[in-house]
This record gives sequence, C-alpha cells and structure tokens, in this order.
Amino acid sequence: MRSRIVNPKRRQTRLRSARLALAALAALIAAGDHADAIERRGERAVESIEQRTAGEPIMAIVSLQSQRITVYDANGWILRAPVSSGQRGRETPAGIFSVIQKEAEHYSNLYDDAFMPHMQRITWSGIALHGGPLPGYPASHGCVRMPFDFAERLFDATQLGLRVIVAPSDVAPVEIVHPVLALSNPGAGALAAIRTAEATEATRKADQAKLAAGTAFRLAAQAMAPVRVAENLKLRAEVQLATAEAALGSAVSAEAKERAERDKAQATAKVGELQAQLAAAKAELQPKLDVVTSAREAAAIAETARAAAAEAARQVARELEPVSVLISRKTQRLYVRQAFEPILESPVTIQDADRPIGTHVFTAMEQSNGDTNVRWSAVSLVDGGPHAGVVEPQVRARGGHARDIEPTRTDPGSAKSALDRIVIPKDVVDRIASIAPRSSLIVTDEALSSETGKGTDFVVLLSGEPQGGIKMRRRGLPGDEFSYARPRDRLPYWRPPFGGPFSTW
Repeated sequence: MRSRIVNPKRRQTRLRSARLALAALAALIAAGDHADAIERRGERAVESIEQRTAGEPIMAIVSLQSQRITVYDANGWILRAPVSSGQRGRETPAGIFSVIQKEAEHYSNLYDDAFMPHMQRITWSGIALHGGPLPGYPASHGCVRMPFDFAERLFDATQLGLRVIVAPSDVAPVEIVHPVLALSNPGAGALAAIRTAEATEATRKADQAKLAAGTAFRLAAQAMAPVRVAENLKLRAEVQLATAEAALGSAVSAEAKERAERDKAQATAKVGELQAQLAAAKAELQPKLDVVTSAREAAAIAETARAAAAEAARQVARELEPVSVLISRKTQRLYVRQAFEPILESPVTIQDADRPIGTHVFTAMEQSNGDTNVRWSAVSLVDGGPHAGVVEPQVRARGGHARDIEPTRTDPGSAKSALDRIVIPKDVVDRIASIAPRSSLIVTDEALSSETGKGTDFVVLLSGEPQGGIKMRRRGLPGDEFSYARPRDRLPYWRPPFGGPFSTW
C-alpha cells in the first residue's frame, strides 16, 4: 500500500506557489481596477460647451504640456478632453497637421496589433488621434490617445482636412483682422450659385431632349410597322407574279395560256397596289425619321451643354473648397494646396528675412456680410520650455493639474507683427481664387516637413521640439499596405491576461 505521508518540504513549496499565484491574481485585479479608475476619471474629464449650439469643428489643438485636446468651431471651443501623447523618446511631434484619413476600426501591426478605435490619421508615417487608455501622463509611441467615448464623438463630428495643431503649451485662437488676410473673392459665392443654377437648367434641358428623342423614336417605330407589312406583301406579290410568268412561258394549250395570263395580270395589279401602299407608308414614315434625327442631334447638343455646365459648377465648387497657404521664412517661398493637392508655388517677400518670424496659423472661420468678408482666427505656437514634449513625473504625481488651467490666448500683436512682414505678389493673390471657411494661412520659420506629400495638407514640425514619435516611423503613401496597418480580415491579436494595465501603442 502506498503511503499518503507528504514530504513537509514539498508541502511548503506547494503552499508557497499557491500564495504567489493568489498574490499575482490580486495584483492583476488591483491593476485592472486602477486602470478602470483612471479611465473613468478620463471620461469624467471630458467637457463640452452647452450654453450654445456647437458648430462644425474647424480646428483641434493638442497641448503636450497640459495633456489635453480642445476642439474649436467658429465661435470658440466646443469639446475638451484629456489625452496621452508620446512617451519620452517617442514624443508626439509638435507642429501643424490635418486629418488625412479616418478609420473607425483600426489595428496597429507595429505595436502588438493594438486596437486604435476611431483613428484619425495626421501623418502617413503613423501618427494619429484615436481612442485609448489614459494613464495620466504621456505613454504612447507617438499617437495622441483620447478617451474612447470622446474619440467616437469626435470621429463622428469631423471630416478630412480638419486642422490639427500639436502645441508645446496650451494655446487658444484669437480673432484677428489684417490686410494680408483679405484674400477672399467677393463674387465667388454668387458665381458658384450662378454656375449651379446653370448646371441645373442644363440638366433639365438635357433630360427633356432625351425624353423628346425617345418619344420621336417610339412614333417612328410605330410608323415603321405599315412599311414592313407593305414590303412583305409586295415581296409575296412579286413571287406570285414570277410564278405566273413562268407558267405562261411553259403553257402549251390555249386554255393554260389564258389562265396563266389572267394570273399574271392579277399579280401585276397586286404588285402595283402594294407598291403604292409602300410608297405611302414610307412617305408617312420619313417625317418621323427626320424628327428622330433632329431630336437625337438636339439631345447630343443638350448633353454636351449639360456636361460643360456640370464641369463648370464642379470647378467653381472646387475653388470654394478650403485653401491652405504656407509661407516659409526658411525657403522664402509661398505654397498653396487645395483638397490635398499642390496648386501653386511662388517666391514671396519676407521683410527682415534674417530675423525669426515664429509659427502662426491663421484660420478662416466663417463668412460674414454674405461672402464679402471672412472672419479669421490666429494661433501662435510658442516654445513650451525645456521639457515641453513630455510632462515630467512630478506633474504626473500631482494628478495632472495642468489640465485645470485655461489655455493661453494667442497674442494678436505677435501674430499681426508676423503678417506685417509678409508681402504677397498681387498676381499670386489673384490666382488664389477664394478663401472659404476652414481655409488657412500658415506663416513659419520652418520648411515643409517631408511628411507633406501625396494625400496630405501641409505638415510643419517645430524643429526645436522633440520628434521621437515620428523619427522612428517609416513614411508610407496613401493606398499602400502600411507596416503599421492591419488588414481588416485578420483576427485581433490576443493579449496575455498578465500583461501590464497600459499598453504603449
């Protein structure tokens, strides 16, 4: 019989293993509760404006110092929430961006297939806004994480081209008026309305012409039936006549010849009668065929006019799309983009070009006085200090009180001083067709970032700020299979349950 006595040392080892497993489980539960608590605090920190109806978002400002995103419409801020930007060494780069792609369900292939819900890409190399956990300090690999509910809400409210400013410190736009900003074409809106009306009228006429051509064709088809019947009957009569003539030629007796002559006479008369019917049917058909010809020609002309009017309306509509203008002190050039496409580049004069001018974003908020004037706002990006890219651990321990501080309003004097030094050639101003809401003028000491390319608006990176989150990424092109983008048909990556409470994607 086998003894049931257990070695005391082995028993102690088993008990110690069990205690360690229980401790690990308790730690996991505590970590999960801690993560949930932090996430709930992040959700509660989401703010929205309630004393007025929010308009369409035209700008989002991410403050690296305050770890907060604020979304603005034409009349002020409308949404605000905490964020978690890039950790040290992978800092979210400070600069000027725009939303260039949106994807509600997105996964990262670069960082353990991490889920990035309601992703709004701002560079093709992989920097994006998306929902994610918020530990209360910079923790991502360069993206800007937002509360999950807030990310979904923002995703639904925005459109491609939304200006995204990543600022070292928290700044707020201020309304500004300056002669350089008088770029709008007063007649653009009226011209667009005229072209749209012309396109609508041309479409109506083209539809009518098509309908008339169809009606004429049906009438001609109906008139064609008697012609076909007469032609068939005439062919039969001609066969009968040929038969009668053959019989007459082979007749021997007088009686047979008489019968053959009678049949021939009848067939000849029938052929003549049917020839007359055919001529009458064709005479009735011809005007209808002429109407079909003219109706089809008119329809073709109307369709050509419709296509031309539609293209003219589309062209005017394209000209009314937001325009981005960038003036670089470093290159001494002016660049214009519209709908993510470059349309103009020209030298520009910057007075006292050796003196820094700063980085300023001027945004057309809305039209006033019909379409004769445009309201503009200005945001000036200033150095956030030696540690602007990453919030220091001491700030983390204090619970991120920087979020409670209101953003600093842009100094309009500094922004106006930058515009005072700009001289845009008149021919260049004339080539900028119009300034619609959400158009922008960027004045900067920096050159264009290499991130500016196909399928982007202008991307400007502040050279004096950390850029670790973008330097470690390979830039792709729109439409490529990016190394950081997981195909939709792949199953989500399963994470082990004993991982840390916060990922680093």
